[in-house]
Amino acid sequence: MSHYRRNYEKGGTYFFTLVTYMRQKIFIGPPINMLRTSFNKIARETPFRIEAIVVLPDHVHCIWQLPEADNNFSIRWKKIKGEFSKCYQEKFGKMGLPNSASMQKKGEVGIWQRRFWEHTIRDENDFCIHCDYIHYNPVKHGYAQMPNQWPYSSFRRFVKAGVYDEAWGSMQEPEFSGDIGGE
Repeated sequence: MSHYRRNYEKGGTYFFTLVTYMRQKIFIGPPINMLRTSFNKIARETPFRIEAIVVLPDHVHCIWQLPEADNNFSIRWKKIKGEFSKCYQEKFGKMGLPNSASMQKKGEVGIWQRRFWEHTIRDENDFCIHCDYIHYNPVKHGYAQMPNQWPYSSFRRFVKAGVYDEAWGSMQEPEFSGDIGGE
């Protein structure tokens, strides 16, 4: 078994992938707003900046910039996942959520996979490649024909800033190396 070690850099920029437990399509309708509210609440408590994001029905990709003197993205994810899970259960209860003996023992509910994928952004090129991956992801998974059709991403903010043309990703699929995304 490999011993994966996370890379913690103060003020670092990171790409993340978080997946729902057993790829349940949870982020549809009201839960998307619950997730947004959870992000905002935790960002006020323990600041970070979301540089790019896409929320799909069963997973989230995003890039964060942490404050200069801070490297603890893990506690932020723990809080976001916990806040979302609490809000979700208050609204929908636990009905229909997987709940194994192992999960019960750990006090977990079947909303999130236990771990998440993290990648430290190395430079501007790496940042751009991961932004492209994030914004093209709804097309890759068949939720949209063009990135501009998916409402739950930062794509429109990037278009407004002049990073992308409105039609980016509609004519040709970007090429990504096999190690990007962590899906």
